[in-house]
This record gives sequence, structure tokens and C-alpha cells, in this order.
Amino acid sequence: MDNRVILTPLKRIFNPKGDIYHVMKSSDIGYRGFGEAYFTTINKNEIKGWKKHNRMTLNLVVIVGRVKFVIYDEITRKFSTVILSPTNYQRLTVNPQLYLAFKGLKENNIILNIANLQHDPYEVENLDILKINYEW
Repeated sequence: MDNRVILTPLKRIFNPKGDIYHVMKSSDIGYRGFGEAYFTTINKNEIKGWKKHNRMTLNLVVIVGRVKFVIYDEITRKFSTVILSPTNYQRLTVNPQLYLAFKGLKENNIILNIANLQHDPYEVENLDILKINYEW
């Protein structure tokens, strides 16, 4: 992955009554401020994307299921991929100017995004999934 994409191992604290999953602190690499946090779901074998944010930094964590993320750099024409899940518990930081798509690999998949900006429909570019040639 290039330096605009950061994969951060996250701490999981085991507890017999229910585990604690750390996500992000303001002192973490990849933290660029707080705009909003939200959950998104993706169904099994469905693909969401391509989306490129012009100013927003994404911090993505899979809290349920298993999700394949694909990042595309249109300048270098290179792809980066990672599969995240509660058993591969990491935070994926995607800086602006990179295309992102993702695919649900289990029946139920929930992703948390902590973004540095609030949603702004004018700062994002969407492309049909077929516009970037990737073998899913």
C-alpha cells in the first residue's frame, strides 16, 4: 500500500462478559479531525463503489462480517487490497484522491467510518463499478 493508505492493527480487549474493540484516538496516525462517524452495511457478494473523496479522509473498521476493500490510484494505475473482519481487526485509513470500492464476503457485514469531514455531496466523485477494470 502506498503512504496515502494506512493499515493500523487495533486493540481488542477480551472480557468474558463482552469484548472491547478499540477504534481510534485523536493521537492515532490517520486521525485528521472529526467530521462524522457512521455505519454502513454491505450484503454478501454485493459491491459498493467506486467513490473518490477529494478532501475527506476515511477511517474504516469492519465490526461485523468480512469485507474486501479495493483502493485504486488513478495516477499510478495501481490497486491495493485488504480484507478486514473482527478476526483481522485493523483500521484502514484512506486519504483523499483515491478510489475505493468494497465487497461483502459474509451474509451480514457492518463497516464503521470515522471521517474527518461531514458528508458533502460536492467533494465526492462516484463512478460505476464497471468504469475501473478490476477482477472481483
